[in-house]
Amino acid sequence: MTVFIDTTETQRINLQTILDAQKSLLTRNQFGQFATPTFLAQAIVDHALAFVPDDQPITFLDPAFGTGSFYSAIQNHQHSRQINRAVGIELDPHYAMPATRLWASTPLELYTEDFLNLSSSLRTHEQFNFIVCNPPYVRHQHLKTADKLRYQQDTTSVFGKRISGLAGLYCYFLAYAHRWMAPNAIAAWLLPSEFMSVNYGDTIKHYLSEKVRLLHIHRFNPEHGQFSDALVASTVLFFQNAPPSSHHDIKFTNGGSLGDPEMTTVISNQALRQERKWTRFPHAGLQMPSNAPTLDDFFQIKRGIATGDNQFFILTPEQISSKNLPWKFFRPILPSPRYMAEDEIFADDDGNPTNTESLFVLDCREAETTIQEQYPELWMYLQMGIPAVSSRYLCSKRKLWYRQEQRLVPSFICTYLGRQTNKKASPFRFILNHSQALATNVYLLLYPRPELSNAIEQNPALKRMVWSILTAIDPDAFLREGRIYGGGLHKMEPRELGRVAVPQLSSLMATINR
Repeated sequence: MTVFIDTTETQRINLQTILDAQKSLLTRNQFGQFATPTFLAQAIVDHALAFVPDDQPITFLDPAFGTGSFYSAIQNHQHSRQINRAVGIELDPHYAMPATRLWASTPLELYTEDFLNLSSSLRTHEQFNFIVCNPPYVRHQHLKTADKLRYQQDTTSVFGKRISGLAGLYCYFLAYAHRWMAPNAIAAWLLPSEFMSVNYGDTIKHYLSEKVRLLHIHRFNPEHGQFSDALVASTVLFFQNAPPSSHHDIKFTNGGSLGDPEMTTVISNQALRQERKWTRFPHAGLQMPSNAPTLDDFFQIKRGIATGDNQFFILTPEQISSKNLPWKFFRPILPSPRYMAEDEIFADDDGNPTNTESLFVLDCREAETTIQEQYPELWMYLQMGIPAVSSRYLCSKRKLWYRQEQRLVPSFICTYLGRQTNKKASPFRFILNHSQALATNVYLLLYPRPELSNAIEQNPALKRMVWSILTAIDPDAFLREGRIYGGGLHKMEPRELGRVAVPQLSSLMATINR
């Protein structure tokens, strides 16, 4: 796609670059301030305007204006459209004030306001028929509890159900903007793709399939990020503020560009309502109900332990010896998957891994007074962690801030994150653990349920057979259940892994029980 960049857009790009450079990447990340690139803004606006009749004047709203990439795109649209009104809302004066000067010669009304807490004067304005937005991608951890509760309460009537507290700020932007949409208004939203696969996204999917008429979803290839300064898999939604129909079709496209996608399919709204993970489209068709056994039928799946501070709690043998710390309070633990060259972990006579880096996690259950009296070196080490480590979220919630979560040693372990490469089709690895090592929360731990556990106890050779079945699971089975982020990073939560089908394990158990 060729994008015409006029003088004002050139000025806007330069201004955006200067303003971004005046803030740290960490700050912009925390506040979700990532500007839409020119080519992408133009493509989204052009695509959205195709849904608006040519003779219909535009009333434009961008609730997260920034410096105005979408407003610039509508100005540069190849077919001049009459704009009766244009409103932008931007919370941060760092961007709003220079943008006001940039667009001073145009009819734009730019308000330095919080879109989720607008003044009463702004609420009196009429609704809009064309809303385009790249809302701030602020994770729920950065939202104040009081604000989050208000957002949840305010958006329940729009979504049709209460959204999870794990939802990011962009979800609330979507709901608040609904109140500003005129009947039959067209909206285009640039969002993280994660809502289509995570649990809190069920509320968003309910809104899109039950409250509005969803028209088109384009998901960009996660390995080709749309933002140079943010690692996020992006999706563009196009919908109309009209009652949905069970019979209307939604276009799903993937990869390439909006105008030239790599894959395309059409799904009826009725069928879409039944789907749990929209990221399956357009790669796969509708998922038919299946009675096939899943990993959850054979394993209890948990995350590995979250220490609260790996650098403080996980030590090498040399560090433990040099500090003269008591070995009785340390347990072996596996290193990060990137440092695990093999998928089978062997052990010495003490149960310590022999073919990985030797690491141990501090796990003491004694009271501090006892430690001070009987283990002075350990007490001195813990004092070093009190200023910063003990006050960290996980540590501060424990009765003893230095005591770890309790986990049994797992025989079967799956990596939590991964990428597909030319050398391996599956982004996830299954590890067979013969040692007494624990694992951190970058792994998922699979504990056999009683029937499988008893079978393995009676015939230890079954453990390797089960591992072989796990490693042979079709990679597509993981991709259907997991989620994907920018840069092609795949992630699997315990419940998602539990839904992966494993008919081979059922066949194995049937053979054993004959």
